[in-house]
Amino acid sequence: MSESQSLVIEERRGAVVCLALNRPERHHALSAALSDQLGDAILRASEDPEVAAIILTGTGEKAFCAGGDMLEMSGVEENAAVARSRGAGGLFGVIAKAPQPVIAAVNGYCFGGGARMAIGCDIRIASTNASFRLPGAEYGLVVAAASLPRLVGAARAKELIFTARRFDAQEAFDYGLVTSLHQPGELMDAAWAMGQTIAGMSRSSVQESKRVIDTATLSDDARHMEDDANRRLRGSPEQVARFRDATKRVTGR
Repeated sequence: MSESQSLVIEERRGAVVCLALNRPERHHALSAALSDQLGDAILRASEDPEVAAIILTGTGEKAFCAGGDMLEMSGVEENAAVARSRGAGGLFGVIAKAPQPVIAAVNGYCFGGGARMAIGCDIRIASTNASFRLPGAEYGLVVAAASLPRLVGAARAKELIFTARRFDAQEAFDYGLVTSLHQPGELMDAAWAMGQTIAGMSRSSVQESKRVIDTATLSDDARHMEDDANRRLRGSPEQVARFRDATKRVTGR
């Protein structure tokens, strides 16, 4: 598949828009091109007054998003577009600013930047085959430390972030990270049903409720601290060495 096309599959049913990451050969890893196409699609949907809810998912049943594209991020695969891209960080900001509820329908792998993307959505539902991992500490970076505690509590967030361990869908449900579990073939039906239910409510009330809840539970100071920490950490000798080692283990390159 060409990196310049078909990286995001858009579908609309009434007032609900579904955006599906479509890079299955890399488990929908966030390349610069995918991050930009997805960000543009979310912006279009969020600026449309007729859209009441947005669903994010990955095509197929193997992966929601495996995280950042390690080959591209490590420089193993060079891409001149990276320097001009908004990148995953900019993508997360686009999701956060969407006035409509954003539902993550998590199917399969949800790792690293993919997990951070799901955590940044308003609601997460998952298939029973979903699995999660926040490997920032292994890679020498800070991932979701500002946002995960509001979902699972500070102690659990510290455990998952400090150990970078993989956990399954049932654990994610037990921790409160996802609100419901579904068989893989039923996940998208549940996501569409939730989106349509939200679309039947008062749009202004839903959007104002989202704004109030986010103000009550999200800290801009914490988000800025996470961004500042990553600016200091990224590119340090330890971080580069850790990331390159991880890239070799994951990709063999």
